[in-house]
Amino acid sequence: MNYHSRKLLKLNLAPWRFATVAGLLLVGLTTVGARAFYLQGLHTDYLQGKGDAVANRNLTLPAHRGQVADRHGQLLAISTPVETLWARPADLKLTGAQRAQLADVLDLPLATLEKRLARRTRGEFNIKRPVTPEQAAKIAAMGAPGLVLRREFRRYYPAGDVAAHVVGFTNIDDVGQEGVERAYQDWLAGRAGERQIMRDRRGNVISDRAPIKTAQMGGNLALALDLKIQYLAHRELAAAIARHKAKGGSVVVLDAKTGEILALANQPNFNPNNRRDYEPGPMRNRAVIDTFEPGSTIKPFVAAAVLERGLYHPDSVIDTPETWRVASKLVRDVHPHPHMTVTEIIQKSSNVGAVKLAMTLTSQQYWDVLHRSGFGELPGSGFPGETAGRLRDAASWKPVEHATMAYGYGLSVSLLQLARAYMAFANDGEVMPLSFLKREPQEIVGERVFSPTVARQVRSMMEAVTQEGGTGLRTRVPGYRVAGKTGTAHKVVNGRYAPDRYLSSFVGMAPASNPRLIIGVVVDEPSDGVYYGGSVAGPVFAQVMAASLRQLGLPPDAPETATHMTQQMISRPKGGA
Repeated sequence: MNYHSRKLLKLNLAPWRFATVAGLLLVGLTTVGARAFYLQGLHTDYLQGKGDAVANRNLTLPAHRGQVADRHGQLLAISTPVETLWARPADLKLTGAQRAQLADVLDLPLATLEKRLARRTRGEFNIKRPVTPEQAAKIAAMGAPGLVLRREFRRYYPAGDVAAHVVGFTNIDDVGQEGVERAYQDWLAGRAGERQIMRDRRGNVISDRAPIKTAQMGGNLALALDLKIQYLAHRELAAAIARHKAKGGSVVVLDAKTGEILALANQPNFNPNNRRDYEPGPMRNRAVIDTFEPGSTIKPFVAAAVLERGLYHPDSVIDTPETWRVASKLVRDVHPHPHMTVTEIIQKSSNVGAVKLAMTLTSQQYWDVLHRSGFGELPGSGFPGETAGRLRDAASWKPVEHATMAYGYGLSVSLLQLARAYMAFANDGEVMPLSFLKREPQEIVGERVFSPTVARQVRSMMEAVTQEGGTGLRTRVPGYRVAGKTGTAHKVVNGRYAPDRYLSSFVGMAPASNPRLIIGVVVDEPSDGVYYGGSVAGPVFAQVMAASLRQLGLPPDAPETATHMTQQMISRPKGGA
């Protein structure tokens, strides 16, 4: 290399440039050093927090859901601890042998397990909820990275399908979906807690710290339900549905003095412990949600309306021809009598008589009575999905509608709503608020609907329904006086009344001298050739009422001579509307 080439390679830098670069490097090093000193010597919380964010996690501690029991403490819903299997995608590294072993432990096809493990998600996902204790032990013994066993609670219903429509059920996340489980979700659920754990870089738990927030157990519920009466209602309704080849049905049992719902059964039903084959139809609480035209069970309210205004007395005689025309509607009686008293109109369920009584009232007067009785309004039970039925404003009534509403067509009700309305006749004119929860008598304030005199007069008329000449002979209960009303209504199919499809119903109370229980029964589409309410719904009422009165220990109020023919009446096939 010659002199000229060495001269070309020589770097000629001005002194100020060297000083500038050196100064910048010194400032940078000083800044980094000062920052490191600040973070590691003075402000250590920052880096500690970053480290904790990587190593520490807060786990949710599920709360123990509150128990549901009947009025006597019989458990209807309890929570049991179970293990569930989750996967942590970031740490999930299973060999082929481990995957095959896991599929065998979980009793799953390997392809199904592979599909579940292949989920693309950043957070944890569940593989199976729940797993049995034996499965949990085998999974823990595997020691496979990324598999997490977590403690949760699963709901169990000791009464099974017997009380399913009242209690309801929860979903896999223990959230109430139907029944009181849903209505009182906030009360039953409690409050979840939190626990902090520390993990190493592989995701293994190396430290389990004290809870940050302790889980609070949910509150317990004591229902008004009496499980023994509930079982009776469930059994007798199921037997009647099978005997009459019916589509479905419902039974409601109320305590007339407190408004408590002692039993509520529906058919078809479902088992809340079997969560695999849920269908919406059987889960529907027909007694609360479904509406129907009440038929002749509305006639006592017509009688109450005319008695209240002093237009008639119980023994007032009315001309009741076989047919009676109102505008374009021809009203007909199945069992005609030329003359009937107001009491006999109710006893024999005369459509013509009921229409003639109702037409002495204005539309507004009749509407007021129905509305005061709770029709067209929510029953107020607090049950999810309860319906108000349908009662159109009186101003829109035509004469034909005014007439048909006298025998239960043109309005719709739920069975729970109808049974509640009958409370006015059982309680000397007062209606108590409904409750699915057990309550103390001193907590109850009733609402007056009729005067005591009118209520007792109508109750006496309904007692005649269950006596000789009435349509409810098969509703008698040995040793007790019974009052009630039968109902038989055609169903609407495709906008028209089907001539061969019926709803058979009966609502009654006992002991009639001082009613304690009200029972409503409705059977949907009996198809064995028998369809009158007294013949289809009446025997269900009689069986449930007899057993319920014995269960409550209520003393008889009828002499033996008045009930010695009851068994003969039960075997009779006849019974009117």
